[in-house]
Amino acid sequence: VRGLCPLKQILHQKGDNTLIFEARFESGNLQKVVKVNEFEYQLTLRTDLYTSRHTQWYYFQVSNTQAGMPYRFTIVNFTKRNSLYKRGLRPLLYSEADAKKHKVGWRRTGNEIKYYTNNAGQGRRQYFSLTWTFQFPHDQDTCYFAHCYPYTYSNLQDYLVAISKDPVKSKLCKIHILCHSLAGNIVYVLTITNPLKSGKGTERKAVILTARVHPGETNSSWIMKGFLDYILGNSGTAQLLRDNFVFKVVPMLNPDGVIVGNHRCSLTGQDLNRKYRSNLKKYYPSIWYTRNMIKRVMRERDVFLYCDIHGHNRKQNVFMYGCERKQQSKAPYLHPRVFPLLLSKSCPDKFSFPDCRFRVRKSKEGTGRVVMWKMGINNSYTLEAS
Repeated sequence: VRGLCPLKQILHQKGDNTLIFEARFESGNLQKVVKVNEFEYQLTLRTDLYTSRHTQWYYFQVSNTQAGMPYRFTIVNFTKRNSLYKRGLRPLLYSEADAKKHKVGWRRTGNEIKYYTNNAGQGRRQYFSLTWTFQFPHDQDTCYFAHCYPYTYSNLQDYLVAISKDPVKSKLCKIHILCHSLAGNIVYVLTITNPLKSGKGTERKAVILTARVHPGETNSSWIMKGFLDYILGNSGTAQLLRDNFVFKVVPMLNPDGVIVGNHRCSLTGQDLNRKYRSNLKKYYPSIWYTRNMIKRVMRERDVFLYCDIHGHNRKQNVFMYGCERKQQSKAPYLHPRVFPLLLSKSCPDKFSFPDCRFRVRKSKEGTGRVVMWKMGINNSYTLEAS
């Protein structure tokens, strides 16, 4: 807020081993902590701003640590009945000392992990707890915990600056401002293709990729980074793709939500991935401008594929949601199952075709995938990654 750093809270006297928690930094999320006993703490997450829901994403700092002691953390206000924490998922830990000394970054941690119903709900709302035990690697270290590998708006900006300064990549990738978010943050759009050989180019089809409409799904940003690393690389396949397609990429649709540490919503307290039919340009600028940009591209050239990248909190694997008419046309290349099937054939260890779904549910009518499909893009998908 106004560029001021939070005041350092000096709560403990010498010899006080109480942990010090902090989450007032970019993408941070933690609301309060109660010390239950010497090594046990009860944590409450902040809901998405201006909502009473969507507690899933957490990212916080802990200092004044003691090495080798058996700590237990319990987060008490999750709202989802089911969770991958029941199926082997573990929280992430980052130690500043290990990063400095041993070049070790984020790693999975925690034993005795349980996800269960608690009785803290008010009225008809039910809450769920996640609990885990662990040991800090060093005394007097500063550590971080997170739900998934963080990827902040600053990370994206640093990445785009590196592209713009690279003499080769900057010729292949043009970075533009799509619009500004409600809080005034830039929403970027990238255009990636090989420079034209005279007069050609209108026959290049378009591929449109978007990511990070849900801030807590940081894996979508890592997938997007992997895609950009690949498509701007010098492999033969990347060259061929850039010769044949124009890629339009919106790498972060919801920068405000990412910055404040929301899990699902923007600063309107709304899920932007239900707003693609809305004409409220003022409230959902990134969605309005993305849809308009796609309409403009569709007037100029064929759009071969649209894909919005997400993370999934309850299902394993990488898979797609597509859109299928009840009577599907006979032309095989228009069939929405073909592209995911090809994906599963080319990387069977990563992509799961049996997890894909193609029904268009009523609750999903406002999503990017369904709206783009109804605008006439046959291959219109949501990519989900565990």
